[in-house]
Amino acid sequence: MNVLVTGGAGFIGSHVAAALLEQGHHVVVLDSMDPYYEPTIKRANVDRCTELAEHHYYFVEGSITDEDTVEAVFDDYNVEYVYHQAAQAGVRTSVENPHKPHEINTTGLLNLLEAATKHDVQRFVNASSSSVYGHDEYLPYDEDHPTTPRSPYGVTKRTAEHYCRVYTEIHDLPTVSLRYFTVYGPRMRPNMAITNFTSRCLTGDPPVIYGDGQQTRDFTYIDDVVRANLALLETDAADGEAMNIGSTGTITIEALAEHVIAETGADVEPVYDDAKEADARHTHADVSKARELIDYDPTTSIREGVSQFVEWYEDNREWYEPLVRAS
Repeated sequence: MNVLVTGGAGFIGSHVAAALLEQGHHVVVLDSMDPYYEPTIKRANVDRCTELAEHHYYFVEGSITDEDTVEAVFDDYNVEYVYHQAAQAGVRTSVENPHKPHEINTTGLLNLLEAATKHDVQRFVNASSSSVYGHDEYLPYDEDHPTTPRSPYGVTKRTAEHYCRVYTEIHDLPTVSLRYFTVYGPRMRPNMAITNFTSRCLTGDPPVIYGDGQQTRDFTYIDDVVRANLALLETDAADGEAMNIGSTGTITIEALAEHVIAETGADVEPVYDDAKEADARHTHADVSKARELIDYDPTTSIREGVSQFVEWYEDNREWYEPLVRAS
């Protein structure tokens, strides 16, 4: 199978690409290498995939916002499946600069959908986000929960879902949107809470909690997210649908910080700062729909996952930590 992974040099995209390579697929990655965080981490992800399957892995540096680049990739590599992971991430960043996420997350997606339709792609998997929900009217979120995003980022992700649904309905392009709930794990973005907490604790600094620490998050381990994506190679269920991809439960940010402190053995106490604008108070996924349609079964609890991440961080600290600090 010839599979395009957009954003495949990033955290989630590189894990999806590596899993596809391990299954024997031909993978082309399109990534702009945007310096939203330290690009050296992305280069390391590309190198890892190249080592896995040098003759089945193709890297193209370019942006999904460039129509000519997108069209050339589909032409040159005979793309059959698309895993669309590329995005301008960051709820807080989008508040400061809404134009960039709009261009990448909406216009870029539209370029890909047009090319996928023209080239009769067999399936288009769109990476969406729990940020589409916004205020929690009830928990856990099921897919029927109102979608009232609190940030431009969330708006772009919900818009992308609508575009995917419409292309399924009017062009018969098989699309699925996966609503990720805070994905974490090895090689994760440096500007995430778990990375920051771990980095600070290992250098003897206290983790910084924004707000009172009682906000809750549904953190999803990267291996569970990869399994959900790969399941869509094996079924034609869920075309035109959006579904939650979450974990086995939730944790308060305060409890998360305390768990990282315990795992690192740091002699520190959390410190508190003002809450950040546009952050959701709570997130919690009902994954019943994904369980029914793609047999999704998250297996890694947040405490298990954090323990695994801290162990990975310590093993890779020499190269990873300077990049975390630089971001």
